This record gives sequence, structure tokens and C-alpha cells, in this order.
Amino acid sequence: MEGVKDYDVKEFPEATVSLSKDIGDVENAGPRETTKRGLKSRQVQFLALGGAIGTGLFIGTGSTLSVVGPAPLLMGYIFMSFVVYGIMNVLAEMTTYIPLEGLSVPYFINRFVDPSLAFATGWNYWYTLAMLLATEVTAASIIIQYWTTTVNVAVWITIVLIVILLLNIIAVSVFGEAEFWFASIKILAILGLIILGVVLFFGGGPNHDRLGFRYWQHPGAFNPFIVEGNAGRFLAFWYSFIKSGFAFIMSPELITTAAGEAENPRRNIPKAADRFIYRLFAFYVLGTLVIGVTVAYNDPALMSAVANGTGAGASPFVVAIQNAGIGGLNHVINAAILTSAWSSGNSWLFAGSRMLYSLACTDQAPKVFRRCNKKGVPYVAVLFTWAIGLLAYLNVSNSGASVFNWFTNITTISGFIAWIVVLITYLRFRKALIFNNMLDALPYKTPLQPYTAWFSLIVMIILTLTNGFYVFVPSRWNVSDFLVAYITLPIFLVLYLGHKAWFKTPWAIGVQDIDVWTGKEAADAAERDYVITVPSTWYEKVWDWIA
Repeated sequence: MEGVKDYDVKEFPEATVSLSKDIGDVENAGPRETTKRGLKSRQVQFLALGGAIGTGLFIGTGSTLSVVGPAPLLMGYIFMSFVVYGIMNVLAEMTTYIPLEGLSVPYFINRFVDPSLAFATGWNYWYTLAMLLATEVTAASIIIQYWTTTVNVAVWITIVLIVILLLNIIAVSVFGEAEFWFASIKILAILGLIILGVVLFFGGGPNHDRLGFRYWQHPGAFNPFIVEGNAGRFLAFWYSFIKSGFAFIMSPELITTAAGEAENPRRNIPKAADRFIYRLFAFYVLGTLVIGVTVAYNDPALMSAVANGTGAGASPFVVAIQNAGIGGLNHVINAAILTSAWSSGNSWLFAGSRMLYSLACTDQAPKVFRRCNKKGVPYVAVLFTWAIGLLAYLNVSNSGASVFNWFTNITTISGFIAWIVVLITYLRFRKALIFNNMLDALPYKTPLQPYTAWFSLIVMIILTLTNGFYVFVPSRWNVSDFLVAYITLPIFLVLYLGHKAWFKTPWAIGVQDIDVWTGKEAADAAERDYVITVPSTWYEKVWDWIA
């Protein structure tokens, strides 16, 4: 790129010594069947966006609203958007620097921090992504039951799982195209709901009842949590802040995962990252604001749906539509929410299978997971990750609400741990660039670094430690809630310390030994050779901005 010096490994003799086959070292993993760059720009953009819009927004907000009220709900999503923006930025900088095929977040961790930390994070990512698949399948099955409960839930789970598998196993281009249209439906749905909220705010519904900020006044903007007064209001905000994390978990990482199979990643990854924050605010902040002004936190329909776990009926959007007397629209929104869950499950299987493939390429998982079909799909990794989605069948013997709650709590804390490691990795990466006088070699720079990275890191550590703060209140103590809130921490530590003890790896790679050259020259050459079609007409320019 203009103004960026091309660094050749010949300038740095120490870089000519090939890295060993460590965790995440996709560059030197040896002969293998490989994935292929089959994702187009518009598919990468919508994959990054679509992964951030799931049942967390459409359904999870209903539960949070009923507990804390509209103000903490809105505040929690605003604060979490800033934190996730910081995580997206650091991943985009590292990914754009060396967008290798088969790339994954553990590759960065291994290369810039520590092999043992990369090993633990890689497996943490994999089981989190696999459980997110089960979470979305669970959500999809209980959403379908909004229409009928006469068919056994196992039937719907089977159908959802099979469709997700087919979309992932054929070719990455098929997955990308399906996810593009899935994400398009989700975007249109949330935009329509925001517009509907504005209409209801001003009394444009069938009953012409002007809502305004009525529900912020009665029953109130805050529903104090655990205790009364200002302390209760703060705890309500903190509860919302933590719970909002589920809606964003693993979304930034989809950018890195897609980079290995995306066309011209040096151009498409920065585009996706630059627009991510605007889209987060447009959908999540406006979406939660609309929820707060159209539904009271003590609404009987909302409270009943949340308590019984009745799928889309627990969505505050559906409750608002029903209260406004808009006939039939609740079924349309239900269908959109189903599409959202299906789409998110599709994305998580893609990301989880690529994580397992990357681990196998570096001998941190059985070699069988390296196998790819002629279309470049790591089909064994896809099938094994998909098999974890069978946990959704727990719904057959337990209530959907309970199973969904277990999955969301476990995946949220796992995601928080992964984000902490990502931010530490970026700070080491940046320190190595400064040590080698190569900071100007970054082809993509995000604002206010490294301050935003430090801010996000400190916040994530606090959130991780306080994730289950409410279970320590004597009246709320519950062993199962404690386990789902914190069980990931000891699992992660066992993986990390076990690997370190077995392989006797150093605690961290010295800054002077961090490799910031391997793969950069190839990425620079690919960027120079890629032919970019410049849009000429107004509609081509509009589409280029969108996609």
C-alpha cells in the first residue's frame, strides 16, 4: 500500500530460520490438503455483520429487560459495543498484516505470545464455537414451537442440524452465499423493527397509542437488581453489561476465520472492520432503545414468556407487536428470528470447523481433521464440530429455557477468556513491531491504539471475574449457576498449564524473538497482484460501500 515499506526476509537473517511446527503455525504446517479462497467481498462483509446479529438480540434482550429495565439494557449494549469494537480493531490489524490461508486466532497467539497459551485458546475457541452451534439450534427449535407444539422438538432439531451441515459441507462458496442471504434477511428484519418502534413511539400503531418514553417513567427506567437504591441500579447495569456479551461472542473472530478463504483480504478485512462499529450501534443500540420504549419490563406477556422459555414469544419485539394490535406481524418476525438462529448456527459451524482444521494443521489435533474435499472444505472437521451440535437434543428431556441458559452462560465466559488472550496477543505484536522499527509497516491501522486495546483488556478481565457475581448472594446461591458461570476458567487453566508442563515451554516468547516477517512478503505480493475493479456508476458505488 502507498507509504508502506515492503520488508523482505533477506533484510532480517534471523527470520530465514523456519519456525517449528508450533500451535497455530499454518505457514509451516507441512504438506496438507488446503482450504480455498472462495468468499467474495460482500460475503465477508455480511458474515462479519450477520454473526453479530443472533438470538442474543432478538430473544436474550427480553430476559435481560425483565430483570433490569430499559436503561441498564441500553447502557449495557452501548458499553459492550465499545469493548467489542476494540477487539475487532486489534484482530483486523493483525489479520490484515499476515492474511494467511488457514489462518486462526491461535496462530497469532503462538507466534506473538506463547505456544501453550495458543493451545489452550485454540481448544477453548473450538468447544465454544461448537456449543454456540448447539445454542442456536436449541433456539431455533423452541422458536419453531411458537407455531406448534404437537411435533416433538427432536424433529425440528434434526431438520435444523441437517440443513446447517449441508450448507457447510458442499463448498465454502455455498456457505458464503447462504450466509449472505441469511444475513440480509436479519438486517432487513432488525431495520424494519427499528422503524416499527419509531412508529409506535409516535402513536402510529392501529390503536394510535403514543408510547413515547412512558415505560421509562412507569414502571421506570431501572429495575434495581438484588438490592434497592443506587447500588441496585448499578448492579442492574453490570448484570446487563455481562449478559450483553453473549450477543457479541465470537463475532469479531469471524473476520480472522474468513480471512484465510476471502478474496483480497488486505482490502476486504479493513472494510469489514471499519464498518463494524457503525453497524453495531445501528442494530444493537437502536434495537435496544426501541425495545425499552415499546415494552415495559414488567409486562405480563414478557414475564410469562421469559419464565416459560417460549422461544420468539420471549422476544420483546414480538410482545410490542402483540400489544400494539398488529395482527399477523408477530408470525413474520418469528420467521425472521428463526432465520437469525439458523444463520448464526451456520456461521458457528464454519468458524468451529476452521478452528479445528487449523489445530490439526499444527499437530494440536489429530491429522484426520486436515482432510479437505475438492472444494477446499475440511469435511472431517466440519462433521466432528457438527456432532457437538447434537447436544441440542438435551431439549428433549429438559426445558428449552434451561438448556439455552446453560449454553449461553458457558459460551459467554469462554468468549470473554478468548478476548482477554486476543488483546494480550495484540499488545505483544505491537511491541514486537516497535522493537523492530516496523510499526509503519502495518497496512491497516486503527485509531487510539494501544489505548483502546488496554481499555478493552482491563474491562474484560473485570467482567470475567465478576461474570457470576449474583450467585454469591445467599438467597440466589445455586450450584449449577455457579458451575456454568465459572467452569470454563479451570478448564482453560488445565489446558494451559498441562501443555506447558508437558512440553516445558517458556512463559512467553521474548520480544526480540517474535517473528514479524514470515508471511508478510507473500501478502504484500498478493495485494500488488490483485486487480481491483473500480465502481463507475452511482449504484455500483453504493453497492461497493454496502458490500
